[in-house]
Amino acid sequence: MTKRVVVGMSGGVDSSVTALLLKQQGYDVIGLFMKNWEDDDDGEYCSSRQDLIDAVSVADNIGIPIEAVNFAKEYRDRVFSAFLNEYQTGRTPNPDILCNAEIKFKAFLDHAIALGADTIATGHYAKVREVDGLFQLLKAKDSSKDQSYFLHRLNQMQLSRAMFPLGNMLKSEVREIAKQHGLCNFAKKDSTGICFIGERPFREFLSRYLPTLPGEMRTPEGRLIGKHVGLSFYTIGQRQGLGIGGIRGQKAEGGKQKTEKTEHSELHEPWFVAGKDMEKNRLIVVQGHDHPLLLSNRLTALNAHWISGTSPSIGHPYAAKTRYRQADAACRITSDVHCSVIFDEPQWAVTPGQSVVFYDGDVCLGGAVIESALQS
Repeated sequence: MTKRVVVGMSGGVDSSVTALLLKQQGYDVIGLFMKNWEDDDDGEYCSSRQDLIDAVSVADNIGIPIEAVNFAKEYRDRVFSAFLNEYQTGRTPNPDILCNAEIKFKAFLDHAIALGADTIATGHYAKVREVDGLFQLLKAKDSSKDQSYFLHRLNQMQLSRAMFPLGNMLKSEVREIAKQHGLCNFAKKDSTGICFIGERPFREFLSRYLPTLPGEMRTPEGRLIGKHVGLSFYTIGQRQGLGIGGIRGQKAEGGKQKTEKTEHSELHEPWFVAGKDMEKNRLIVVQGHDHPLLLSNRLTALNAHWISGTSPSIGHPYAAKTRYRQADAACRITSDVHCSVIFDEPQWAVTPGQSVVFYDGDVCLGGAVIESALQS
């Protein structure tokens, strides 16, 4: 019997070419468009209506059926509620990681199986291979598009049912295939916003769901620099949106600022968020990209997930990323109790709530949620 593959079609070029390639390879392909956000779908930042139109157009072009399914409740319960809770506690979560584990490869997978699917496929840039009965997640050929970081919480069952046809392709090749086959979205811009919520002014969006609680911005030495709108709205390493750009040795005391020649006058570098004092509701800011408080060579992480089901070897040299698009950093796991990690070189703006993801060569081992970062 022909193997049935249900493809998650978002209306973008990657998932469209995924469906096209599988159709050409002789699979019984069904498209599935997921609608996962409803709160303000009539606004300028949510593009689900146009995305559905594009997905249906592509499905018609390549000759496959397509179905639309609504996972908005599952998304709110399993992803968005956790997303808000993390921000409320001063951390910076990565909703795309949870969305993959809970929606695209759980709710979507369950629905696909009900449709008779043998496997599911998505337009992610990653690879899967089976070795001695275990499924491995590997980096994609196109290192600039590799998405294994976002997929590191998938388990053996999920990987055994997943196909990533773009794993051995470059993005430029994908767009060229779409163009050659007359797909309407061959030049469509890639989505870079929050998973399923779109590209929107983030602080404005978050303020709809979380209360603002203004407080002080201070240096580590205690110098008052300005005011923040609420700790939830800032992340470690943030430079834009602080409202204190251009301060050159200024003192902000008693609500008034004046410029005077002090030991700070020579520090003309931009300001960055370096920490949060949740107890005092203070945002800690520093000047200079390479300020010591922005550099960490150790971290601890919780809620570890290992794709093989087995923890990596303690003390073995691995590589890790503490954020997407970061270059691999040499490290060693020193304890698997709280996933303690030490890096060969200091890492910039290690952020609680984000994920540290580990690699052994091209093989993604899994990862954990960063709890704290430490300087040597």
